[in-house]
Parts: sequence; C-alpha cells; structure tokens
Amino acid sequence: EGMFRKDPEAVAAWSEENVALSEARQKRIVADVWPALAEGGILVYSTCTFNRRENDGNVGWIAGQLGAEILPPPQVPGNPSFRVLPTQYGSLLLPGLVPGEGQFAAALRKTVPAPPVPRMPRPAGPRTETALAGLLDLPCTVRQQGTVQVAMPETLARDWETVRSLRPLSAGVALGEKKGDVLVPSADLALCTALSRDAYPRCAVGRETALRFLHRDTLVLEDAPKGFVLLEFDGVPLGFVKNLGNRCNNLLPPGRRIRMDI
Repeated sequence: EGMFRKDPEAVAAWSEENVALSEARQKRIVADVWPALAEGGILVYSTCTFNRRENDGNVGWIAGQLGAEILPPPQVPGNPSFRVLPTQYGSLLLPGLVPGEGQFAAALRKTVPAPPVPRMPRPAGPRTETALAGLLDLPCTVRQQGTVQVAMPETLARDWETVRSLRPLSAGVALGEKKGDVLVPSADLALCTALSRDAYPRCAVGRETALRFLHRDTLVLEDAPKGFVLLEFDGVPLGFVKNLGNRCNNLLPPGRRIRMDI
C-alpha cells in the first residue's frame, strides 16, 4: 500500500492488469454457458463492478460476437432514496444512491440457434438379455466402464444416450468385474431389486454373522455351496462372499464396512 501511494504509475498498471483479467474471465464464462441458452432466451448479465470494460464493454461483445439483441433497461419508478443510473446498455446501481453495495445489470436476447446436443456413440460391448442371461429380471444394455460391466435398463437406454455427455457421476448398476471367463459380482448387484432370485445361491444368516459380514470379517459358511454366495439377513440381501469351503472371501468394498466393534 505504501508503495502504491509513492508510485501512482504502479497503481495504474496494477488496476489495468486486473481489469483486463476480469474482463477476459467474464467473456469466457459467458461463452462457456452460451450454448445452453435457447434461441430467443434471455441472459441477465450482472456484475459487482462499475468498470465500463467489464460492463457495457462486455455486453457489446456478447451481442456482436455471440449473437444477441441488447434489451433496453426497464423504466424504474421515481424514488428519491433509490436512484438507478442508465448506462450505454444497462443500469448502474451505485452505493449511496441505492441501498447496499451496488451492481451493474443488463439483459440480452439470444438471436442465434443453440447448437444441437452432440450424440455420443453407443459404447461397444455386449448387449441385452444374452449378456445377462439369468442375472436380471428385465432386459438391459451392458456397457464396459473401465474393468466393470454396468447394466442399464433398456427403457432408460435412450435417456442415457441423451444425458451421458453431461458426465453423470453414476448411472445403471454395476454387475461386476470380468476376470477371465468369471464375472466377480459387484456389491451393487447384490442390492439391485431386479436381481433374479436364481442368479446366485443365497444363504440366510443370523444377526451376528450379518454384522461380521458388514464389518468385513472372514466368515466360514459350512452349509453353503462353494463359489459366489449372496448373504441375506431377514430376507434382505447384504452382499456377496466367495465361499472356498474352509473360509469365505468377503466381497464387501472396504469403504462400506461398518466401524463398530462386533
């Protein structure tokens, strides 16, 4: 601060640089969201600055470069305690003339068509009932997501193709990871309501064994068949184990285990 008081040129250079950075950043923000606005839609451009380059300058840039009609500011009824100043393209609310810290606002109507939503190609991989024979009780599309096979109901497949360009965090149900010719079932598959009753052997367990499974302990299931087994407690599926006979590999993901002492 002391340096700025002694060197007005440094202050001017610093201010000019920051204005240029903000002006460019605001243009990038509007350009990024512009395709989401439909033709004829209205964008309200508002800032908390009083700099012409960031306000009227950027409004003129949006109209000329992105394609928009600048709408005239609305008439504000006279009010001695609330004075709005008209600018070239919008309205300016200055502290002292209006309550609060003030702002700039302008409105534009888009005059160019919005670009079509890109159609993402269908992922390669197995499809529908043949790939899921005996697993799910409804027809699904299967896609490969990394090393995991994920099923999407056929009734939602078209919607998925529409929204997948938005990169949703999760969609469909993970069936499992293919290791050679064996599908290691996913913990999500165990909780899927469409999982066929006959897809995997089921083993009813008591409360103590259920808690030990959820604690991710090693279990011994003497009466269960070898291979992948779905554990149930009180008729509710819990998850999968791989029964080796003398012990079981607990397939519950580590991040889902309960922390309480058993």
